Amino acid sequence: MYDLLSGLSIVEVSSFVASPTAGLYCAQMGAEVIRVDHVAGGLDYDRALLTAEGRSLSWENLNRAKKSVALNLQSPEGRELCVELARRTGQLITNLPVNSFMSHASVAQGRADLVSVRIMGWHDGRQAMDFTVNAASGYPLMTGPAEWDPATAPPVNQVLPAWDFITGAYCAFALLATLRHRDATGEGSEMRVPLGDVAIGTMANAGAMAEMLYRGGNRERLGNAIWGAFGRDFLSRDGQRFMVAVLTAKQWKGLVEAFAVRDEIAALEVRLGVSFATSDQNRFANREALFDLFQTVAERFDYCELASRLTAAGATFERYRTMFEAANDPTLVGDNPLFGPSPANPSGFAYPAPRSFANIPDREAGDPRAAPYLGEHSEEVLAERLGMGSGEIARLIDSGIVGTSDKDT
Repeated sequence: MYDLLSGLSIVEVSSFVASPTAGLYCAQMGAEVIRVDHVAGGLDYDRALLTAEGRSLSWENLNRAKKSVALNLQSPEGRELCVELARRTGQLITNLPVNSFMSHASVAQGRADLVSVRIMGWHDGRQAMDFTVNAASGYPLMTGPAEWDPATAPPVNQVLPAWDFITGAYCAFALLATLRHRDATGEGSEMRVPLGDVAIGTMANAGAMAEMLYRGGNRERLGNAIWGAFGRDFLSRDGQRFMVAVLTAKQWKGLVEAFAVRDEIAALEVRLGVSFATSDQNRFANREALFDLFQTVAERFDYCELASRLTAAGATFERYRTMFEAANDPTLVGDNPLFGPSPANPSGFAYPAPRSFANIPDREAGDPRAAPYLGEHSEEVLAERLGMGSGEIARLIDSGIVGTSDKDT
C-alpha cells in the first residue's frame, strides 16, 4: 500500500475480474475505492473457490483495501442511491452495460466533469468474456504440441484469464489519464474499454497480426518452445522439469557455459554453416538440433547441480512448480517483500497477500489491507458521501434498500 492516490475516491460497480482489478490497483496505490454491490452480493460474490463458511477467496482478493456498500440494485430507490453516490464522488469504474441505469449520461446529469471508465465486451456491443475473446484471438490454436495435426488439433485454452487482468490494468491507467485531462481542461469523459479490443489490440501490438498477414497463413504450433528465440523445457536426470530462455548473446553464452557444450556447439555451427552466438534467428531456426543437444546433457545431471551451474553462469532458467508449490515457495512468497500478512480476511483464513506490484525503494509499502465484508461500509458511506442522517439510513436498512455487514451471516 502506498498513498500516492490519497484523496482520490472512486465508485466501482462491477463484478468478475477485469473491473474489480482496475479498482484494486487504484486502492493499492491509496485511492478510496467504494465498491457497490447488490444486497445479496454481486454476480461474483460466491465465485469458486468457496471456503467451508461460504466465503469466496476470489472475491476476497479482488476487493482488498476497498469499502463495500450494499444496495438493492433491483429497486428504483437503490439504483438512484447508486447513481447519486457515483455522481457525488465524480469517478466511476463499472462493467455494467452502456445503456444501464449506470450509463455515463445518467450519472453525469448535474455532474458535467464526471470521469467514468466502462469495461465492455466487444466494441459493437456484443457480450464477451475472457475465454470467448481468447478464442477469437487465435492464440488457443497456436498452443499445444508441435506434432499435432493443424487440421484436427483442438484449441488449448489458457487457465489464466489474461485478457481480464490486462484490461483491468489498462482501465486503471485509462482512469488516471482521463483524470489528468480533467485537471487540465475541467472536462469530464467516458472511457469505454472493450475486452475484445484489448485482446485483438494486444495481439496486434505484439506484431502477431502483421506476421500472419505477411506470411499469408498461421504460425505453426511450437509446444513449449519460445517463438523466434531459443527456449524450451528440459528434463534433468532426477526428473525435474525446468525452462530455459535465451534472448541475448549473454544468456546464450551463460547457457553454453553451464552445460559445458562449447565444442559441441562449435561443431554444430560448422556443420550447419551458421553462428549461434549473436543470432536469435539462427538459434530458433535450428532449435530442434539444439534441443536434442541440451536435453542429452541435462539427462546427465540432477537438477540441483544444473541449477547451480546455470546460476553461476548467469543463464536464465526456472524450475516448473505446481501452483501449490509456488504458494509455499520461500523465494517466490515467504521471503518476497511483495507479500505481507493478511490476518483479517472475511473468510477468516490467514494467508500472505500482495502489496502493490510497483515499489518505491526508499518508502515503506505498509501491509496489505483486508477485503471488506459485503455492506460493511454502507452506513458510513451514505452518511459521509450523501449527507444522510441516521434516521434516514435506518429507514433504508429496514426497508431492504440498504444492506449492512454480512459478517455474521
